[in-house]
Formats: sequence, structure tokens, C-alpha cells
Amino acid sequence: MTTLTTAPEGAASADNLHLRGNQLPAFVLPVIAVVAVGISLLLYFATPMDSEIQIVLLAILLYATGQTIASAVVEGGRRARDRFATTLLIGAFLLAIIPLVAVLVTVISKGAARFDGDFFTHSMRGIGARDHNGGAYSAIVGTLEQIAIATLIAVPFSAMVAIYLVEYGRGRISRTISFFVDVLTGLPSIIAGLFIYAFYLIVLGAPQTGFAGALALIILMIPTVVRSTEEMLKLVPNELREASYALGVERWRTILKVVIPTALPGIVTGVMLAIARVAGETAPLLLTIFGNDSINNNPFSGHQSALPLYIFTEAQKPQSWAVDRAWAAALTLIILVMLLNLIARFIARRTRV
Repeated sequence: MTTLTTAPEGAASADNLHLRGNQLPAFVLPVIAVVAVGISLLLYFATPMDSEIQIVLLAILLYATGQTIASAVVEGGRRARDRFATTLLIGAFLLAIIPLVAVLVTVISKGAARFDGDFFTHSMRGIGARDHNGGAYSAIVGTLEQIAIATLIAVPFSAMVAIYLVEYGRGRISRTISFFVDVLTGLPSIIAGLFIYAFYLIVLGAPQTGFAGALALIILMIPTVVRSTEEMLKLVPNELREASYALGVERWRTILKVVIPTALPGIVTGVMLAIARVAGETAPLLLTIFGNDSINNNPFSGHQSALPLYIFTEAQKPQSWAVDRAWAAALTLIILVMLLNLIARFIARRTRV
């Protein structure tokens, strides 16, 4: 017979400790962090260093070096290398977040001065150089209409292109379409504006309107939506398609009822990335919509304004209150893009359910 024996509790704890090896005491890492920050601040005040980012970078490097040395002495080289790599990754993440936080804090602090009801309900019609009033109502309306037109045209077209490339495209035609999509991906925005200006406005003789600006935005949206939709469709498992085919469902219905709903959250994310990109474009709008201080709710007739163009125009003025209007418009644009993201994600979630 085999007799089962249970090791004493103390022996099991000793074995676990042996497997884990030596570990740094809990107080060591906070002490190293405090020392790293202290040395960085000392160098900040004692040297010509005047950048906060340099201070953060120096503190991260000092902390990574200190904890690596301490870990190598106590825990061994393998654990020390792991700690060093983890610290560098976290430090890189923090450095990437700093510009985003700095931009948000700057825009919010400077834009709050004119972020009031008058700013959202009045246009710039009749506002003189010494007038502190005026708002961006016409620019907000123009941006919403131009983005809506561009989205309604670009998204279905781009989705159909992506479906063709993934589900049907084979051979030279598919490669040619992919090549031109790649070319459009790196197209500067000013080139899109120049194309619409030369072809639609000069050759066809169309006037400068909000619709002309939307056409330029469509060119910029198409490659982003195509590529994101294409990648999301490729992530749909082939087993889902095969199961639908096995039930006798046609290919087009499988794509419509199975593939697209499965990839819909990723497709919505790609669409919102495209909207966020074109929402802040200024160069194409300078050539296509011309700008308008008055309210124009018709994007197909007359000059129209937009938030990027409004920001560009107001920021060029020498008056401080004009610059405040530009900052308030920038904050409005950020909030607008955020709201569109939230609405699109809510619609995608409800549609999927």
C-alpha cells in the first residue's frame, strides 16, 4: 500500500518561498521613486533645464536604473531585467499621455473664457474688431452639415469597397483598388481641396458651398474607412460564413446578416476615426467653402463657415478676445467629436443587440 503523507504547513511555505526566490521589500521601490524625483527636481533648479517633460523623462530613467540595480542585487538578473522592461513600457505610456493631457488642459483653460450661451447662439455678422461679442453658431452648423454629408456619402461607398476587397476581390482589379486606397491614405489634405477647387469649382463651374467642402472631406474619409472596415471584415471567423452557407443562405445575405453585424463595432470605430480626422481639417475648406460670418443653413447654396476655418480666422486677429473665441471654438470641436463618438458607439451597440 502507498501511504499518502502531507507536508507540514511551514515546509510548504518554505518551498513556495524557495520557488519565488528573494523579493525586494515593499518599501524599496517607493524610496527609489522619491529619490529619483528628488534628484530630477534638484537638477531642474540647479541647471538650465526648463522643460517639464525632461524632468519626467529623467525621473523615469533614474527610477528604472535604481530599481534595476536593487533588483539585480536582491532578486537576480532575470527579475531585474523584467522590472526594467516593465518600467520602460509604463514610462513610455506616461510620456505618450502627457501631450494629450497638456492639450486638453490648455484648450479647456483657455476656451472656458468664452464658453457661454452667447457663443453658441450668435454668429459673427456685424461684429467689429473692438466688439467682444460674437459666436460660432454658423461655424457649428456648417461643420455638422459638412460632416453629415461627407459621412452619408463616404461610409456606404467605402464599406462596399471593403466588402468587395474581402469577400469578392481577386486578381489584378483587387490589387489595383488596394493600391489606389493606399495612395489616398497618404494624400495631403490640401491636395484634396485643390482637386475639388480645380475640377468641381473651376471646370464644372460650381460655386463655393458647404457641399464643395464636404466633397473634399469625402476624399479624406474614404481610405480610412476602407482600411478599417477591411481589417474588421477579415477578423470575422470563416466558420461563421461556412455555417451560413451550409444552411443555404445566399452569399450577399450572409454578408449582410452575419459578417457585417459581427464586425460592426470595429467598423464604427474606423468611421469615427475618419470623422475625427476630417472634422479638424482646415486647408480643404479654405479653398471650397470660402467662409461666412452670417448663418447659412443651406450647404448647397452660398458660402458657409466651419469650426476649423473659424478657428483659423479668429486666431489670426490681434485682439485677445478674438483669440478667446478661437480657443472656445477649439473646445467646441473637441466636445463635438467626443459626442459623435458616444452617439455612434451607442447606435452600434443597440444595432448589434
